[in-house]
Amino acid sequence: MNNSKKKKFYPIAEPDIGPLERKYVLDAVRSGWVSSLGRYVIEFERRFAEFCETREAVSTCNGTAALHLALASLGIGPGDEVVVPALTFVASASAVVYTGARPVFADVDESTWCVSAETIARALSPRTRAIIVVHLFGQPADMDPILALGARRRIRVIEDAAEAHGALYRGRKVGGIGDVGVFSFYGNKIVTTGEGGMLVTGDRTLAERARFLRDHAMSPSRRYYHPEIGYNYRLTNLQAALGLAQLERVDEFIARRVEVMRWYREELRDRPDLILNPDLPWARSADWMVSMVFPKDFRPDEIAERLREKGVDSRPFFHPLHLLPSFASRRGKPPLSLPVAEELARRGLSLPSAGKLRRGDIAYICRSIREVVNSAAGQKARARTNQRRRARASV
Repeated sequence: MNNSKKKKFYPIAEPDIGPLERKYVLDAVRSGWVSSLGRYVIEFERRFAEFCETREAVSTCNGTAALHLALASLGIGPGDEVVVPALTFVASASAVVYTGARPVFADVDESTWCVSAETIARALSPRTRAIIVVHLFGQPADMDPILALGARRRIRVIEDAAEAHGALYRGRKVGGIGDVGVFSFYGNKIVTTGEGGMLVTGDRTLAERARFLRDHAMSPSRRYYHPEIGYNYRLTNLQAALGLAQLERVDEFIARRVEVMRWYREELRDRPDLILNPDLPWARSADWMVSMVFPKDFRPDEIAERLREKGVDSRPFFHPLHLLPSFASRRGKPPLSLPVAEELARRGLSLPSAGKLRRGDIAYICRSIREVVNSAAGQKARARTNQRRRARASV
């Protein structure tokens, strides 16, 4: 008989689905309204607009669709250029390509890990029509200088807040600061609908355009008449029911994430060589993902493998988009060098960040990180010593 205790595993993220979510979803099922019509869609959009402090919210089937819809509603198309951070999930740039426009990659700022007005300015051209600002891992970008730059150049500013539900920039909710904002409700996000997304804006005309395109570009006054090519980007009533319940608990979710991040900082406060997410006085991060930058001579893939042996999941930072083969024909020549994005991607790992984690869990995870890093440092030191001995012996 095997009495060995199974080792606990700490995943990167876990959704928190409780009785309220089950109640709302079951109510949607019983209503018979399971597709894109139903009261939960309407209520979820209304409440999410309130949450983001915007006038309008348009739900979509996923966050990528919301981003594509935002670009299409702004009239972005062939011949246009859109500035995109080099360090972000691929969807931020893929959505630009869907419109026929060209993504132009900008480096990120070392202090925020997000694009800045300075890095964006270096990527602008006479063809630039829009800027996509990604609030990476829940950390707000420094928006005011970016908005001022956009206003001077008559360039629209899109906030990709897929990872930043409830984050604050100088007291303002992200997503509602630029011309239009987009969110994702994927299963690992702070608020989830399984798959799903949302476009938010203070511009009613833009929102009406987005709703029109979202629903196959069907004429609102003549059913089954489609004057343009549109998309089927609708959210279902079942998903909206789950999302509404999650939104009613969002303050609880954010508070838990903030606490998890605080525990990481406290456990690792004596290790300045292990750099955690930016913590800036003018912002309140949503703390979606706890992320760490390791010393330059460490390989995060090796760290990740050893952490997994201890039951601790991790994932690498996003691969710099300007170095992906899928964008090779769009990055221009000579190949771009965006050193901050490349260095962060080379040295970064994201760590377990779920709100379900407790102080003891974080203590174990941080202890595991210390052991793995110290072990790797010891191996490197021994290798250098052996190398010096061989060098002396060969003289």
